[in-house]
Amino acid sequence: MSAVIEVERLVARYGEHTVLKGIDLQVQAGEIMVIMGGSGSGKSTLLRHLLGLQAPYSGQVRLLGEDINAIPPQRLVELRRKMGVAFQGGALFSSMTVGENVMLPLREHTRLDESTMQIMMRLKLDIVNLAGCENLMPAQLSGGMIKRAAMARAIIMDPRLLFLDEPSAGLDPVVAASLDELILKLRDATGMSLVVVTHELDSALKIADRIAVLDHGDILVCGSVAEVRASSSERVQALLNRRIQPLELNPEEYLKRLTGVPVSGGATA
Repeated sequence: MSAVIEVERLVARYGEHTVLKGIDLQVQAGEIMVIMGGSGSGKSTLLRHLLGLQAPYSGQVRLLGEDINAIPPQRLVELRRKMGVAFQGGALFSSMTVGENVMLPLREHTRLDESTMQIMMRLKLDIVNLAGCENLMPAQLSGGMIKRAAMARAIIMDPRLLFLDEPSAGLDPVVAASLDELILKLRDATGMSLVVVTHELDSALKIADRIAVLDHGDILVCGSVAEVRASSSERVQALLNRRIQPLELNPEEYLKRLTGVPVSGGATA
């Protein structure tokens, strides 16, 4: 099994704030890698770097063997054609039908004739259990249907890599469970590699081949579900068991945040 995503010593910063602190991560061909962590852990920032939407402060991100921050822009465009992304809110265009939304990547990146695109669109809608919905508008869809339509658009070009951002967020348990089954079906049927960013514990434990747990910009553990469950990290166990962690507060950093003034040598009255 070969790595399709390789992250080495990835550092991400916003001004003086370091969000990712030297991340190392690999995603193997044909696996589902789930990235978990609490709010502010760095999940979304890591995803933006994996998609090439944000350049690292330092470190490397390689997709399918290519450093995405070192290749020419046109080559990055070509590489992205091998990637599919389903964003958290679906990101469907409200003025386009479901079918038009799903076909959009084909119109932008291929020269296929209309009938072929129609067939491919209906095939992908059928895979995500939305057969017959191509003429509906996004406003006519439920939350779960929007997620599935976004997934159909993400896989319309048969990508090698599929990125899903919070696919179960905001859905009721039954609909969320059906999406989990769909994710597993996609992997098994196509052999694509998936990166799923989620804070939904039940979903993560069900679909993951491996889980990477992020916390304050560090990966606390990365391994199988059994390995993550057995982790000795208190923070990992707090996440798994939904325990409240005490807030770690540096007095000088807190004072600086309140006043906006750098503090050195302690605070004085």
